[in-house]
Amino acid sequence: MIYREVPKNGDKLSALGYGLMRLPTKLGRINEPLAEKQILEAIEKGINYFDTAVPYHSGKSESFFGKVLAKNNCRDKVKIADKLPHWQCASKEEMHKVLDEQLAKLQTEYIDYYLIHALNGEMWDKAKDHGVIEFINEALESGKIINAGFSFHGLAEDFNRIVDDYPWSFCQIQYNFLDTENQAGTAGLKYATSKDMAVIIMEPLRGGNLAKTPPPSVRKIWAKADHKRTPAEWSFRWLLNQPEVTVILSGMNDDAHIAENMAIAEKGEANSLTEKEVAIVDEAAAEFRRVMRVGCTGCQYCMPCPAGVDIPGSFTHYNSKHAFKDKQASMFYAFQMGGMVGDPMLASQCIKCGKCVKKCPQSIDIPAELEKVADDMEGWMMKPMIWLGRKMMKVRKKKK
Repeated sequence: MIYREVPKNGDKLSALGYGLMRLPTKLGRINEPLAEKQILEAIEKGINYFDTAVPYHSGKSESFFGKVLAKNNCRDKVKIADKLPHWQCASKEEMHKVLDEQLAKLQTEYIDYYLIHALNGEMWDKAKDHGVIEFINEALESGKIINAGFSFHGLAEDFNRIVDDYPWSFCQIQYNFLDTENQAGTAGLKYATSKDMAVIIMEPLRGGNLAKTPPPSVRKIWAKADHKRTPAEWSFRWLLNQPEVTVILSGMNDDAHIAENMAIAEKGEANSLTEKEVAIVDEAAAEFRRVMRVGCTGCQYCMPCPAGVDIPGSFTHYNSKHAFKDKQASMFYAFQMGGMVGDPMLASQCIKCGKCVKKCPQSIDIPAELEKVADDMEGWMMKPMIWLGRKMMKVRKKKK
């Protein structure tokens, strides 16, 4: 495993970090035996940075991870990153209460890397009004947090002023070869490192889209490279090539993917790609932007939808159909969204309340895009497919 240094404290963090947002699930809950096995194997192989937050897995991620660390006596082998849900707090006293609850869930006396969660300019101003800077100072002084940082989901023009407003040790930004000018972007990455901040990368695969079999036109571009790589390896190597990147977070839940990611991180030194390879990535990025219909990362911040729409799922199937030329995307959309295995979650159920738009880190006009999904994916064949599917499911249930 390659380790990169945090400028302000000298910590050596694994270049690959473990995101605890997308743990393996079973029947809608964390598949604890499998998730524990995967986490312990990751620790054994050198991953030492683990990222969680209050909302992850409907509030269960922190408690589960704390239980794993305590049960296996491995707290001293990891750096825990957790986040303050400042939108729930109207005072610094409420912030301290949340922090104490997180420490209890994690079964630890301190959190190594503590972030003010999902900031944009407006939310940062509101958090300051509620006493967040005083809270950070007091939490640092008490030793309950060791390093203070923030995660960012806002406009580029707000990023620098948040960096300048406090002597942060680190920050976390969405960054991949498609998001060089989105949110903080490349300029933000370089500005943060100019202030001696470590930079943690989230969404390196754009919600998993960059690890899928790419569109045919993108495959032709990857084929130009002298050294053949998987789509995931191209994405990770492009990030690791940049010395400003400290840790790349990956929400890992599949054994094969975990093994691949760790193998990549073991050889992804900074400045190791050739000029030709960097140019190929730039060309692939341009082509991805051309063919992708919706820039959704699958982060789930827009959920739950009051009307019951599976927003990320709708966009996944829509992009699969058009960008990835998946001929079965419409069928899977009908099956998964049409109520064959649960309540209907169709794009057409959108009531245009706009709540999702306020939550979306990508600033996607979600109702407008859902209308496009409904027009495209819910044609005249949809109703009979759903009707037939529900009938088949009822027959199967009766046989059981």
